[in-house]
Parts: sequence; structure tokens; C-alpha cells
Amino acid sequence: MKKIIVLTGAGISAESGIKTFRDADGLWEGHDVMEVASPEGWNQNKELVLDFYNQRRKQLLQVHPNEAHRLLAVLEKNFDVEIITQNVDDLHERSGSSKVIHLHGELLKVRSTIEENLVYDWNKDLNIGDVCENGNQLRPYIVWFGEAVPMLDTAILKVQKADVLIIIGTSMQVYPAASLIHYIKSNTPIYFIDPKPNISKNSYDNLTIIPEKASEGVKELVDKLFTQF
Repeated sequence: MKKIIVLTGAGISAESGIKTFRDADGLWEGHDVMEVASPEGWNQNKELVLDFYNQRRKQLLQVHPNEAHRLLAVLEKNFDVEIITQNVDDLHERSGSSKVIHLHGELLKVRSTIEENLVYDWNKDLNIGDVCENGNQLRPYIVWFGEAVPMLDTAILKVQKADVLIIIGTSMQVYPAASLIHYIKSNTPIYFIDPKPNISKNSYDNLTIIPEKASEGVKELVDKLFTQF
């Protein structure tokens, strides 16, 4: 069975109503990203950070997977599919994808500020005074700027085994996630789906660019893969 690795970014969830991580003005939902997505921001104003993610969590619980998410789940009928996402939402899982790696954390989880391996499912507001089993304050289970990406090595191993690589809705400019494309085997087909692709056909061998939004591009590609393999 062919192994398909899918790298997804904010563009795939935008069609579900989730705003992209950083808008054109450099802000995330009106905030400087360093205020709400860095250890320094957390240490400076914990209540601001908690409120920010509480609002993001509420928003996530009100939206639904879109056609692109659902079609990626359909691919599992004929292929060994693993998704590596930069997104912190759970829309891939809700659409039925069974193997998802979150590089930047998960919005519906929290962790201890001291023991990062103490992780809990969480779908309500997180407040000052909410603590782990050892009495330490809980924080969003999000990989902030300046923090290590714990799932990166696992993602690299997955990409190295890919027979097909699909990239959807990401600029491939945010590192270290953007480096994953360099670990594929030579001659691996690469499909890049984005309405405004910032990549040229000459950038990589066997690169096919599909300049469509996620739902339309994924439908086109899924039809092609089912026919081709």
C-alpha cells in the first residue's frame, strides 16, 4: 500500500472559518504574536494568554471540518495516509483521519507548566488556578516561539518513508516545519496545493502545483490518485 504523507497548514482550516495564524498586518486575532505565543508573553501576562486561547478554543468548537479535511480521510480507503499538521485544531481528527501528528500542539489539550509530559484533554476555559495533579499551573498545549518542537523527529521519520508527499495550505516558510520537504526520498512525487503558491515548478523534482484553495485542490488530487494508483 502506497504511503502518503500530507503536510497541512492554516490554509486548509481557513475554509472552516478559522483565521490564519498571522494576518497580513502581522497580527493574530488583533494581537502581536509574541504577546500570546511565546514564553516571554506568558510570563508577562498569563491572564491575557489564557483569555486568548480560551477564545480560540470556543471558536474551534463552533466550526466544522470542510471538504478538504473529509477528502483526506477518504484517502485512507486506498492508501496508508499520515497527516503532519502545523494547525492546532482537531478538524483532521473530526473528519475521520486516523493518523495525525500535530507539530505545534493542540488547542483542545493543556499541559503542566513544570512537567511538560503531564497533558490533559481540555474543552472549556483555562484559568489561573487550574492546576495539574502535582499542583502546578496549567498552560495551553501549544508550541510557542522559542520552544522546541517535540514531534519534529517523528515527523522527519514519517516523511522519509513517503511514496507521495502532499502539501496543503502552508507557505513552507515557517521553520522547522518547512524543512520537512528536504527529507523525502529522491523522485518522490510532490503535490503543492495553494491558491497563491509561493513555489515554482523548478524548486523540486517531480513537483506538481495545484493553484486552488484546499477543498478544490484536494478533490482534484484525490480523484487523480485513485485513478493513478
